[in-house]
Amino acid sequence: MLNNKEILERFLTYVKIDTESDPNSNETPSTEKQWDLVNLLKKELEEIGMSDVSIDENAYVMATLPSNCDHDIPAIGFVSHFDTSPDYTGKNVNPQIHENYDGKDIVLNQEKNIVLSPSYFDDLKRYIGNTIITTDGTTLLGADDKAGITEIMSAMEYLLRNPDIKHGDIKVCFTPDEEIGRGAHKFDVKKFGAEYAYTMDGSEIGELEYENFNAASAKVTVNGRIVHPGYAKGKMINSMYMAQKFIDSLPKGEVPEKTEGYEGFFHLTAINGEVEETKLNYIIRDHDKDKYEARKQLMEDIVRNLNEEYGQNTFEIKIEDQYFNMKEKVEPVKHIVDIAEEAMKAVDIEPIIKPIRGGTDGAQLSYMGLPCPNIFAGGHNFHGKFEYVPLENMVKATEVIIKIAELTAEKSKS
Repeated sequence: MLNNKEILERFLTYVKIDTESDPNSNETPSTEKQWDLVNLLKKELEEIGMSDVSIDENAYVMATLPSNCDHDIPAIGFVSHFDTSPDYTGKNVNPQIHENYDGKDIVLNQEKNIVLSPSYFDDLKRYIGNTIITTDGTTLLGADDKAGITEIMSAMEYLLRNPDIKHGDIKVCFTPDEEIGRGAHKFDVKKFGAEYAYTMDGSEIGELEYENFNAASAKVTVNGRIVHPGYAKGKMINSMYMAQKFIDSLPKGEVPEKTEGYEGFFHLTAINGEVEETKLNYIIRDHDKDKYEARKQLMEDIVRNLNEEYGQNTFEIKIEDQYFNMKEKVEPVKHIVDIAEEAMKAVDIEPIIKPIRGGTDGAQLSYMGLPCPNIFAGGHNFHGKFEYVPLENMVKATEVIIKIAELTAEKSKS
């Protein structure tokens, strides 16, 4: 049996260490403070008995649990990131433990009247009777993805303590800077040595994902002309008004707040403008590759048409691909998804197989030669003060890791 208290204590240790990443840094890791947890993880991996424990110069932590079988088994891996989102502070995290949750409002901070309520966050109703771990209302919690690290570490320790559970080589890696889109950028797939892996980085219990958005960024620059407003008739071109023409040319309903499931979108993330120049930052998302390409082309066409109407170089656009749908790389080895699904059912979890409306390190790793579906880590409301995770979800995720290792060995023997 897994020790729930040990899992809880491990998680609390991790979340109290500030590992917020910084998108404005060009270093890896992007913040020095990430090393505080990195060094602890290396020490802990060594203490529980893992082999080949290492940290590279970019703070990627790797280790191996050697096979205890006498037949060939594909080496599998489990990956989680240790940085937390810069969207909300991760400094001085003070986790709160709510045992035997009664289904009512959870007061996070009485002084500031910050309440986690099931009337708004209705997923809470699923966890009546569970132990709920929350913030104190002043920080994020860090379950994204320190829950994943907790689960991987706890599963490895359990397998080491229980050698009667047969498994092949299991590789683990903890990565920096996932929250700023760089978690896989310096991942050494060859050194890792797994045939395939799983990121433990999903949300609600049961999530199993092997599809994600194709993603691009688009930067639109609108060039205006500043003239003294008293003498501007027929001469001034206000780039901010011109920028609105571009915005209005995109489909009104194809935005994040009006789409779901497999529906893609254009998302205006920032505007910075003056009369002379306005810059628009967009992200483009779609699961379907053809529709994704069509979205990029539409933006190019709008710029061309507007330039024909208002003058060449009035509008400029730069589009850059960010990542692609991992489905293309995972489907040829779909059995790795099937094993994860079977593992969930074996520990009484109903799998929720759905596309990720976002990205994951697994997408980039899949295109780097390491097919990598995504499994739930168990938390909710990531990147903000209402983040929480039920302890029981982390226990179940740990059980899934153990069962995947066991099933991989059994199926290889047959």
